[in-house]
Amino acid sequence: MQISYSEESVNELYVLPLVVRIERATPPERTDALEAAAMAVLTLLDDPGEWTAEVHAWQATGKIRKVVRRARGAEWRRAIALPGRTVEHRTAEVRVYPPVPLDDWPRDLARLQVGGTELADTGELPPAEPPILWANPALAMSAGKAMAQAGHAAQLAWWASDPAERAVWRANGLAVSVRTASAEDFDAKVAAGLPVVRDAGFTEIEPGSCTFVAEAPWLHGRVARS
Repeated sequence: MQISYSEESVNELYVLPLVVRIERATPPERTDALEAAAMAVLTLLDDPGEWTAEVHAWQATGKIRKVVRRARGAEWRRAIALPGRTVEHRTAEVRVYPPVPLDDWPRDLARLQVGGTELADTGELPPAEPPILWANPALAMSAGKAMAQAGHAAQLAWWASDPAERAVWRANGLAVSVRTASAEDFDAKVAAGLPVVRDAGFTEIEPGSCTFVAEAPWLHGRVARS
């Protein structure tokens, strides 16, 4: 059975806010930002701490919607003053917050811009290490959209991993690699039954589009578990 996620599976109740720091003079590399977003989501899943109730309520709906906003300067300083966790990953800084009701964001987050977040990779990427989150090469996504989708893929991979596998992942700092697959390889990974994200089509892309596939040695041949 294929492990998949669709944003239109249940009613919207909660959303997971993420904020990426994008200073005009020193924007992060795109891949660094995507990986940082995925790792930020994983830190909350692995140890929700004082936000256990909020994380449980968010996941219990069956919907794992995430929204990425951007901040710089004073906006970023206000954002990091709110309860949350910041992941610093190479050139990127991403802060994740406890899930909030869709229509009840903290004021300093609600006024941050969400659409059109664009970033680029300007240098050679380091060697990829599993788990690898593979982006669909056929889809054009803004950096913000892709960050949210990478977070979905990381979450599906986490759900599909058993306690021993999670322990190894944790010991490796919950690291992930994000790369873009070739069209042929992406289709093959989807067909192989790996965790795949299908988007609801609220923004940027068509409903039902496969955006990311998560791959790790232990995920091959894995069946979905409730």
